[in-house]
Amino acid sequence: MTIQRTSAEGNPSSNAPNSSGKNSHNTKPGRWLWFWMGMGGIAMVSATAGALLAVSLTSTPLQQAQLSPQEEAVFDGDAISGSGLRFSELTRPVNLLVMGMSVLPPDVQTPPTETQNLRYLPQVNSFDGLADVMLMVKFDPETKKIAMLSIPRDTRTRIEGHGVRKINAANVEGGPALTATTVSNLLGGVGIDRYIRINVLGVGKLIDALGGVTVYVPKDMKYQDHSQHLYINLKAGKQHLNGDQVLQLLRFRHDELGDIGRIQRQQMVMRALMDQALNPVTVAQLPKILNVVKDNIDTNLTVEELVALVGFGVRTNRTNMQMLMLPGRFSEPNEYNASYWIPSKDGIAKLMAQHFGLESLSENPVNDPTSVRVAIQDSTGSDRSQLRPLINALEKAGYRNVYVANPWNEPLEVTNIIAQQGDGNSAESIRNALGFGEVRVESTGSLNSDISIQVGKDWLQQKSLLEDSIKF
Repeated sequence: MTIQRTSAEGNPSSNAPNSSGKNSHNTKPGRWLWFWMGMGGIAMVSATAGALLAVSLTSTPLQQAQLSPQEEAVFDGDAISGSGLRFSELTRPVNLLVMGMSVLPPDVQTPPTETQNLRYLPQVNSFDGLADVMLMVKFDPETKKIAMLSIPRDTRTRIEGHGVRKINAANVEGGPALTATTVSNLLGGVGIDRYIRINVLGVGKLIDALGGVTVYVPKDMKYQDHSQHLYINLKAGKQHLNGDQVLQLLRFRHDELGDIGRIQRQQMVMRALMDQALNPVTVAQLPKILNVVKDNIDTNLTVEELVALVGFGVRTNRTNMQMLMLPGRFSEPNEYNASYWIPSKDGIAKLMAQHFGLESLSENPVNDPTSVRVAIQDSTGSDRSQLRPLINALEKAGYRNVYVANPWNEPLEVTNIIAQQGDGNSAESIRNALGFGEVRVESTGSLNSDISIQVGKDWLQQKSLLEDSIKF
């Protein structure tokens, strides 16, 4: 830092007037722009490296679970980040298993003494209970993409040594290693490099440390569970939520979609957090944030590796952040003795080939438009009849399975074309056919669709143009 500054100030040509006044006028601003950009980059790296070193020396280890050598072998231990000043650089694709833990006193062998003799069940700072949230996240520096796959906690699958269970029980039976093995088997043998578990108590702290998040609450949410002191009271609309309010939004599941609706809201929160929190300022503050939540986190990531993953997120274009959901269906009422999310083997194979680099046993030809299920969700408050030109335009482009689904509650300026099942190519084809809208690979649309078109105000501007084009 000192050498850089001295070199710039000590160079006589830095301040000497140029023999050509015109040339001096054109080059000096550019030279200073690059100088300050360089200084800013060096300052950011130096500040982060210094803070990182301080945390590494003074905080408790991020990994709190004691894994046996056999359990450690479940994860790929090869380095994922550079060394020295390249510590924040991701050097290879990484699959990270993320688990959100909701643990109550009966879930642990020795509950904290302060939780005893209470008339309710408080959340416990532990990692031994059911995995309330489960994500497989792929960070890929080769494609410059991040793919996040949500796995419903009620997914019916086989847990080695414990039979067919809901997948969230894997953590109770064997911790992160058995959960990773179970997830890998479910997803066609995909390798898992690292894991991270965060307690629900830590999620609230993390949101507060990031300054809260602005998100659209899709509807009024009110629910009380006195046995857990869980009180949810949120009004519909766009608002800035603190940690406790975000937990209310994420934990609410008393609607027609149950846990799947909760996953959709999780994706909405993650999208908002990525838009707001993934920036260089967050990277610089990461050690401070980790210090706030370190007691609520268990991970085999080093601090340096965590910084590399966050740094990759900062540099990733938001359009290259894809949020997926495990393909499947709800079990029928009398199909099993419990309610499950039944995974689709074919759907999983296709998704893993598209987004996680696994080889597919069958070819995946481009979808025939006639077989693509397209749902239309209006956010403009228009009468259904006003959507007819849009339906006609889709039918003219070859799409035959088009239906109007429940409206999208959030008012949108720009139409979202949602690749509900992860097929971004089909979503892009529809966008090209319509000539407007923004493609998003996420699972917030109509559950049974392949593509959901969440109609925004830009549709109102395009409506007359589409009507004219259909006449010819």
